[in-house]
Amino acid sequence: MATVKLDPVLSSKQAKQLFGAKSTGSPQSPHSIGSYAKGCQAGAVQLPETGPTWQAMRLSRNRNWGQPELIDYIQDLSRKAAGQPGWNGLYVGDMSQPRGGPMLTGHRSHQTGLDADIWMLPADDLTLTAAQRENISSISMRRSSGAYTNNNWTRAHHEILKAAASDPRVARIFVFPGAKVQMCKDEKGDRAWLRKIRPWWGHHYHFHVRLNCPKGDKSCVDQSPPPAGDGCADAEQWVRNILNPPPPDPNAPPPKPRRELTMADLPNQCAAVLSAQ
Repeated sequence: MATVKLDPVLSSKQAKQLFGAKSTGSPQSPHSIGSYAKGCQAGAVQLPETGPTWQAMRLSRNRNWGQPELIDYIQDLSRKAAGQPGWNGLYVGDMSQPRGGPMLTGHRSHQTGLDADIWMLPADDLTLTAAQRENISSISMRRSSGAYTNNNWTRAHHEILKAAASDPRVARIFVFPGAKVQMCKDEKGDRAWLRKIRPWWGHHYHFHVRLNCPKGDKSCVDQSPPPAGDGCADAEQWVRNILNPPPPDPNAPPPKPRRELTMADLPNQCAAVLSAQ
């Protein structure tokens, strides 16, 4: 992909303002550029607002864009979800902006068209209006600050997450620690898929799917694979730390305030994505 040399003025601009202003994808061949938290996407595809087994939520955000692999993945997973009791498919939350890049609000990742948030709320009604999709909320699955699942958690959630993680296109899935521990307890068959389920803060109203870089896309930077094993012991340690927080380290340096990404922080190809007409 062609690169554009950044002039000093553009290189210093906040990337989220530039990418957040783009309302359509770039007329380029599909590419994920850079890393999940420091990149952009070319040739993105928009997930249709409504399909046979899904609805995109919060349409006003215009974040239902991704690489073709992500669109296909979501549609495949939604068909599998539709086979679960009480589910007719999926409610799909934030994916990426039309040209990826840092978002105006929220997420640090979701920049390369390979991340998607899937709501925990069972998608029983796929006829929601645009207004309803702005106002309806997902439901939380956690109790005790995420150490355990609550009564909203069902076997269907387990099976949907299992289907989500079993797809070879998936790099990892983020969900609150209590859900991972519960799935570790409940899974009596093949446990290989559990390796891709990783505990992370939040993620109790939705789970976050991250795909691997598309095959042959040399502009895309993969995340390191998760550690070997099913990761259940690691999740149990997260839970212990929630229930009995370790004392703060008096010698730990104070956290540095997070700096907003500028165009100079992103791969040079991202300037070409922004300027493509």
